[in-house]
Amino acid sequence: MNQNLADELVTMMTEDQRLLQQLFDSGELPSESYHPRMKALHEQNASRLKEIIGAHGWPGVSLVGEEAAKAAWLVVQHSVSDPEFMGECIRLLEDAVAKEDVAGWQLAFLQDRVRTLSGKSQYYGTQFDVDENGWPTPFPIEDSATVNERRARLGLNSIEERQDQMTEQERKRRANIEQTS
Repeated sequence: MNQNLADELVTMMTEDQRLLQQLFDSGELPSESYHPRMKALHEQNASRLKEIIGAHGWPGVSLVGEEAAKAAWLVVQHSVSDPEFMGECIRLLEDAVAKEDVAGWQLAFLQDRVRTLSGKSQYYGTQFDVDENGWPTPFPIEDSATVNERRARLGLNSIEERQDQMTEQERKRRANIEQTS
């Protein structure tokens, strides 16, 4: 395992999540546009991940361990300024999932993110929007009758269970806001 690379990837993920939380806490997120500080960090991380992939291939569990492999996925998941790179990473993740070198859910989330960003229906039901009342609802799903079979193949719970989890998170968020105001 490449510990230096693993540490670098985990640091990238930690910084991403720290900035995200900071912007939420300050009230700068959510916003109508891509926050410039978030965008700059995402682009910096994506640039470095491209270098890592160029030198080592996809940083899967065998190269960097489970947490750092998840960090690499998060970096590409947030690379929304570079859809071409995200698409290239889908192919890399497909190979890594086939070799059992990354968790299948990572492929599902990335593939759905790319599809929804390009205006297509998602395939696994991982991407959510909010309805007119602010409650989570999945973006349109291609062949929704068989989505739970696809989700199960990649280790995900059912779409109904995921919707319940997302709704409960929103319920808790709203309760927290009421308590603090």
